[in-house]
Amino acid sequence: MASTRTETKPLRILRISEVLARRGLPKSTFYEQVKNQLMTPPVSLGLRSVGWPEYEVDEINRALISGASTEQIKQLVCELTEQRQLPFCA
Repeated sequence: MASTRTETKPLRILRISEVLARRGLPKSTFYEQVKNQLMTPPVSLGLRSVGWPEYEVDEINRALISGASTEQIKQLVCELTEQRQLPFCA
């Protein structure tokens, strides 16, 4: 279900305020979704800051708009999270 991020767009990391605006959720509900694996976990940006890759937020939103089930969203979140673990150099 997850598509590979294309390299034509620069990678952006969104902070929580922008993610919440794009998802249309209050912070508590959003973090509940992260806990329930309905949203990818944040990426550490430093000692006290986190963010989310823009393409992950967009991909999950597209799946929700298209009517994906809870299980399909969980699978997508799993795939997106696993993609973060791919090595950059072979």
